[in-house]
Amino acid sequence: MAGGLLSVASATLRGIEALPVDVEIATSAGIPGMSIVGMPDGSVLEARARVRCAIKASGFNVSRLRFTVNLSPGELKKSGTGFDLPLAVAMLAVTGQIPTSGLDDCMFVGELALDGSVSAVRGLVAYRKLAERTGKTLVCLASSCGGASEGVLNVERLEDLRRGVRGLHAGGREGRPVTPDGGPELDYEDVLDQESAKRALVISAAGRHGLLMVGPPGSGKSMLARRLPTILPPLTPEEAEEVALIGSVAGLSVGRQDNGARPFRAPHHSISQAGMIGGGSPVHPGEVTLAHHGVLFLDELPEFSTNVLQSLRQPFEEHVVRLVRADGLYRFPCDFTFLAAANPCPCGYLGDPAHACTCAPAKVAQYQSRVGGPLKDRIDVHIFVSRPDSRKVVEGARGMSSAQMRDLVLGAREFRAWRESVLGHKDEEGLEGMALGDEAASVLESMARSLGFGGRSIVRVAKVARTIADIRQGESVSKEDVLEACAYRDRRG
Repeated sequence: MAGGLLSVASATLRGIEALPVDVEIATSAGIPGMSIVGMPDGSVLEARARVRCAIKASGFNVSRLRFTVNLSPGELKKSGTGFDLPLAVAMLAVTGQIPTSGLDDCMFVGELALDGSVSAVRGLVAYRKLAERTGKTLVCLASSCGGASEGVLNVERLEDLRRGVRGLHAGGREGRPVTPDGGPELDYEDVLDQESAKRALVISAAGRHGLLMVGPPGSGKSMLARRLPTILPPLTPEEAEEVALIGSVAGLSVGRQDNGARPFRAPHHSISQAGMIGGGSPVHPGEVTLAHHGVLFLDELPEFSTNVLQSLRQPFEEHVVRLVRADGLYRFPCDFTFLAAANPCPCGYLGDPAHACTCAPAKVAQYQSRVGGPLKDRIDVHIFVSRPDSRKVVEGARGMSSAQMRDLVLGAREFRAWRESVLGHKDEEGLEGMALGDEAASVLESMARSLGFGGRSIVRVAKVARTIADIRQGESVSKEDVLEACAYRDRRG
């Protein structure tokens, strides 16, 4: 600091990353007020009114000086309400109302209410990661840092402006854990008479294959889909940290990652393309990114708009979304397991022996074509979910539970890891790395010719067959594995 000049560290969000920003403030004579430069957006400019009210309500003096604030670097667009707290701290420090010692070691992020209390802002996990990299202490509403703040020492709690800034130099830095969100426990044991569908879900979970369920209303498609996270392995610490970061940037609660629960996203079919893959101003992650390391479930798939569905094709292949905007490239991860459910026709009863379909063939073809061939080609497993037998439902017959299905999934994944490390069979090497037996290769060639598979379809069928072999812990793929995989692919509707 020299004279009436001071700088306080803060940050701004860009995609799912926090970038450092220096809040430089200078005082001068002239008409009292504050001007902010450095590419601030509307929410940053509104901080001028909030900060003055918060300072006054906290018992400090609102100095009748001219404040000039520069948000550096100037070429980076600044957005969000997280600049309220650093602006207030900078104003109080430059006017001598709080000591300046220790400010250089802190990074301030937070929104101020008019009474001086500190409110949470989205992205605090990203801010905490930046503070760790730069060796600073993040000063914020610590309870909003989510599970990622548990056990760390670079987060300082700050509940309100009056007590907070006066106690900055008293130590006591801590992170406060969040109680995990414990919702009702779902189990596949509650889904009756759907053992073939459960088998397909085990294959999907074991090999991370996309799954499309087609069937009449009331057949249990949504029940099956919503229980998929119960058979997936828990998040690793690295995955949980990444999921918490994405959820924090999106303004979501991140408590469930403490239990290793994987994300489950089920957007409504009225969602826009920006809502699905990301966008807006400022640029936010979309549903595909919020489902990262988890499950994305699209119910009533043909009801989604065509441009939204076709925008999924590139994330399917590359597991990343790249959005090019005027201010640069935004990159969002999106490695998820895809689930979808659809009715076979507009009335929903095509193929249902208990109800007659009332749709004209042209209407059925038009309805089924809404999904589009290129997207369907990228979904590995297609099944028809029939209505459960009424007698079994009334009697309460039980089938495979989530625990039994999870054992199959974990066993298959462990066997695959052993196979790749010991036998050197790696799926990424193409058909050569999948250990297709001679009979299996012959059957695959014959089925590809008769069903008209393209090159991508052949590889995807082989990958599903490899997953089926891993579930039974077979070192090579048999012809039975290929035939089952082809049965999941041969869906014309």
